[in-house]
Amino acid sequence: MLPDPALIAILTVSDRAAQGVYEDQSGPAAEDWIRKTVISPIRILRQILPDEREGVAEALRRFAGQGADLVLITGGTGPAPRDRTPEALADVIDFDLPGFGEEMRRASLQEVPTAILSRQGAGVRGQTLFITLPGKPTAIATCLDAVFTAVPYCLDLIGAARIETDPACCPAFRPNK
Repeated sequence: MLPDPALIAILTVSDRAAQGVYEDQSGPAAEDWIRKTVISPIRILRQILPDEREGVAEALRRFAGQGADLVLITGGTGPAPRDRTPEALADVIDFDLPGFGEEMRRASLQEVPTAILSRQGAGVRGQTLFITLPGKPTAIATCLDAVFTAVPYCLDLIGAARIETDPACCPAFRPNK
């Protein structure tokens, strides 16, 4: 019998995309990256919300309650007044994983000097791993490329679904036991 597919949620946080002013490009970029990289069975949920701390926090709680193993949140990580994704994440998680944000900023600095303004990061609530990402589609790939090698093992450690990656795209690192 095959294991249940991992549940991956992708939340786009953008006032303009939520209002239909422009088409969401970051959610599809994150989904494309995941579908290219993860080779084990997955289900993906996607949602778009405006930049509102409480609404984002509620969506994150709901995804965790629905059994999401991994939640990618795009947008709302900058220093603008309405960018409050990190605060919403802090309202929800049991603990943070600061190495994710450090590595994503390091990788992004190779491309743009303004990467130091980004406040992306990661944290865990129960058996759900949350990763916040920039809203720019190319930056999403840069950030996921930088950290995803550690994601499958992190999911193992927190008791989430096991995922396997395509080694040609992103070799998963799991220490030998």
